[in-house]
Parts: sequence; C-alpha cells; structure tokens
Amino acid sequence: MGELAFLIAERVGLIILLAFILVNIRPFRRLLLDATPANLFKLALIFSAFAIISNLLGIEIDPDNHIMRETILWHVTPGYSVANVRILAVTVAGIVGGPGVGGLTGLVAGTHRMMQESWAADAWFYIVSSTLIGILSGMLYHKNRRHFVVMPPWQGFLVSLVMESIQMIFVVFFSPTHLKLAHFIALPMIVISSIGTAFFLMILSLYFRQEVDTRAVQTRSVMKLAVKTLPAFRHGLQSESARQVTELILEYTDFDAVGIGNTEKTLAFAGAGSDHHYHDMPKANVPRFAKQALQNRQTQLAYNAAQIGCHNDHCPLQAGMAIPLTLGSRVLGVLTLYFKENWQLTPVEIQTGEGLGEILATQIVLGEKERQAGLLRDAELKSLQAQISPHFFFNSINTIIAISRFDSEKARFLLRELSTFFRSNLLGANQSKIPLKQEEAHVKAYLNLEQTRFPDKYDVEFYSSVDDQVLVPPFAIQVLVENAIHHAFGNRKTGNIINIWITKSGKYLEIRVADNGEGIDPAVIGKLGKEKIDSRQGSGTAMQNLNARLKGLYGDSAKMQIVTGKTGTSISLLIPYVQTRQDLNTEGASI
Repeated sequence: MGELAFLIAERVGLIILLAFILVNIRPFRRLLLDATPANLFKLALIFSAFAIISNLLGIEIDPDNHIMRETILWHVTPGYSVANVRILAVTVAGIVGGPGVGGLTGLVAGTHRMMQESWAADAWFYIVSSTLIGILSGMLYHKNRRHFVVMPPWQGFLVSLVMESIQMIFVVFFSPTHLKLAHFIALPMIVISSIGTAFFLMILSLYFRQEVDTRAVQTRSVMKLAVKTLPAFRHGLQSESARQVTELILEYTDFDAVGIGNTEKTLAFAGAGSDHHYHDMPKANVPRFAKQALQNRQTQLAYNAAQIGCHNDHCPLQAGMAIPLTLGSRVLGVLTLYFKENWQLTPVEIQTGEGLGEILATQIVLGEKERQAGLLRDAELKSLQAQISPHFFFNSINTIIAISRFDSEKARFLLRELSTFFRSNLLGANQSKIPLKQEEAHVKAYLNLEQTRFPDKYDVEFYSSVDDQVLVPPFAIQVLVENAIHHAFGNRKTGNIINIWITKSGKYLEIRVADNGEGIDPAVIGKLGKEKIDSRQGSGTAMQNLNARLKGLYGDSAKMQIVTGKTGTSISLLIPYVQTRQDLNTEGASI
C-alpha cells in the first residue's frame, strides 16, 4: 500500500504542476472570473482534459493486488483494476465552475474510463459515479460569490474526502473485485486525492490573492489619475483636455495606448500606433469597435486586431476595449484602451477601464457645468455691457422723460418694460433654462425700448404656436434679435423687417429669427457661432457663446442653422422640446 500511495502522490503532483502552469495563463484566468455560458463550457473542456490525463496516468493493479509498471494506460487488461485521481479533477471542476461544469467533466471522465475497459458492460458505473460526483461538488459552487474568492483549501479537502468516498462505495458495490480492491486502494486514493484537491484550490487562492493585490494597486493608480485629470476637463471635452488625459492615463496605467474621442472624431491619442491613430482623425477612420461602443452605448471588447477594426494592416495593437462615456441617456464620447498582446486584456483590466470611463464621464459633465456657468455669466455681462451700458440706459431714460411730457401712459408702459428688461437679465443669469414666457417678455421689453427710440426703423413680428411654458436657454432669442438689429441692416433707416417664429417640429423646438437685411459676408459665415470673427461689424462672440451653451446643454441634439443671402438672413435654433420642470429632470440631454 505504501508503494501505491507513493505512485498516487506522484500522479497528484503532476496534476498540481499542470494546474500551476494553467493558472499562469491569462486566458484561463478570464474563464475563472467571467462565468458566461461559453466560458463555463471552456472550463468543462479544460477539466475534462485533466480528468482524461488522470485516467491515462492511472496505476493498473492485477487481481492479486500487484502494481503493474505501465507509463500510459491506454487500455485496462481484462480482470485488472485501476487506481487514479480523476475524481480530483471532477471535484475541482464542480467547485470552481458549478454543477454544469462538474457534471460535464464527470461525464467525460467516466466515459473515458469505460472506454479504457473496452466498453465492458460492468464498467457503466464509472459514468454514473463520476457524473454524480461532479454535480454534487458543483452544488457547493456559489454563482453570486464575490470576485476573487474561491473555496478555502481545508473545505476542499473535506469535500474531496466525501466525493472519493462516494466513488469507493460505487467500487464496492459494482466492481467485480469490489471488497479486495477497495481495501487495497481506498485509503491512499481518498487521502492523497483530497490533499491534491486542497493544493489545487490553494493555487487558485494564491492567484486570486494576487489579483486582489493587483486590483488594489490599480485602484490607487486610478484614484491618483482621477485627481490629476479633474482640472483638465474644466472646460469640457476638448482636444487639449483630451490630450492631457490620454498622456496621464498612459503614465498611471499599464495600457499600451489610449485614445479619447467625441461623437464625431478622435480628439487625442497616445502610445503605440500613434502614427495612424492621430488627433482629429475623422469618424470614417475611427476603429470599428469604437464606433460600435458609441452606437450601442456598451463597452466593446476586442481580443484581436480584426475585432478592433483598425484600418492599418501593420497596427501593433492586438487587443483593447472601447468604453462609451455616458451619463444617463447622454453620450459624451468614447475612451479606447489598447494592449499589444491579447492576453493582457484581463477581467481586472476591463473593470479598471470601465471604472475609469465612469470617472471621466462624470468629470466631463462637471467641467461642462462649470463652463456653462461661465458662459451664462459671460452672456449676462455681454447683455449688461451691450444693452445696459450708460449709452443704452440713458437713451432709454431720456426717451421715457421726453414721452412723459405728452403721453404719460406710454411713459409708464416703457418704465415697466425697462423694469422687465432688468429683471429678466437678473433671473436669466441664475438659470440654465427658463420658460418661453419669460424669454419672450425679455425680448419684447428690449424691442419696445428700441422701437420707441427709432419708431419707423424696425418692423418686428413675433409668432409662437407652442406652450409658453416650454423651456429655452436664457437670452437665446434676445441674442438673435439683437444680432439682427445691430448688424443686419447697415445704414438703412426704413423697411427693416424682423420675424421671430417659435414652433414645434417633431420632438424639437425651433426658434427662427429672420430679417430682410444685407446678408452675412460669405467669408465669415462658416465661422459664425464657432469662433471669434475679426470683422468691423462685430466679433461674433455672442453667437459663439450661444452655440457653446446649446452644445453644453443639449449635446448633439442642438443645432444652429444659418441661411443668408442678399435678401436677408435666417438663423434657426433646434433644441429638444422640454415643456415642464419634470420633463427637464428626465431629459438626459439637458444635464
């Protein structure tokens, strides 16, 4: 029995060595941590291979309990018996993968063992016993267990004792040599296989502990990274801020390349492959899995170059993940993280990347909110400077004083309009959206004061077919009207027409201000609303401010359209139709 125990221990040692090698292969680690049906099936195949190896390394014993010296046991001599450690593989399969993995491994192990017996009729019990043991051990698997936790080795030892004992019971009742064989092989097989199971689980535990340590280190790195990246997004997601963040991610993580893009193009890229993954790369050339992440609003994983979908055949990047930067229903952009080797894409790296994506999305929104507050303050200051300047203020007061001499009712009306104008400026400066009724009152107050000063210069009509509680950005209409009054008509004194339409178009609110002025210079039309303009007629800052506020409030759902010609200009704003405060809170794009 001592010699048999030594030989069984030798087989167990070989299985443990194979397990140690397997655990150091990253694709196997992914199978342990990501319990998808496909991964569980792969686990069953791997443990089935272990079980078959255990069968092939079995120790053949003749009817007189003499040990035979064959190296690989392809077939069992009729009347002979076998001592092996296949139940070790079946038990661990159940503990690690659950009843399905354990049962399938047991079925394969038992079938192969019966095949060694040349499909003898009295060997059927190997299939039943191995399958049963796999299912029973799998019932101890906790599907919802925390990541990086496996059964303690001492518990595995006890479980294996029970499972090996069940196997011995089947041998006693169904093996032709039953009692004599069981007396010879039971103790070494049960004890040594149980010790082997404990060592197998110990190796897994050591690996999981290593993963915990790795995750802790990466968590600290991500937290440091979050602190570093927060200032970069103070002005929202822009090329410069994206460039700073990609370089920081590359410095604080193990990724080989990092890219950040908005919904239209790549804003920044750093690391391997920078020769063809570049700044301002158009959407048509963006890797396919990044487009899919934006479209599906889900993380896309790529384990080879084909799945990445890069257009360069010599790209060194072989694996990666594309993480959409989202907040609620709003898509801000996409973060792409790459590796040169596909084995580097582990569950820990995936969770790190997704966590980093959530942090960056939050930082972008916080930066946009700060930027929106600044833009709104700028709009308020511009309004105060341009319209409540001493020139505008004193002209309005002088006009009211002059009218009060012959029309006191009109003077009181204009004083109320001036009061409304002041109040609207103060209220609008503290809100990101206001009811249309409030914005309309502000615009009409401004127009009444201007038209009183220039009675026959402007003919303004205001058309609205929507609820006056629909929400609009403050100063949106006023900026367009002011722009028309100051820049559309040149020195023309009469016949100047401005029409304002507020209508609903599907899910959108359309604000359109049209004039019959001289049109906009073709040289600046493409820049208007996007950047400052070097022009004698104005800098276009108010329009740029308005467009930036719309993009910040609604993202790509907002559009500014400009149509101009010799017969006049029409500027339209399209924004999501939001009617109540409750609608505003549930509208993802209005963050």
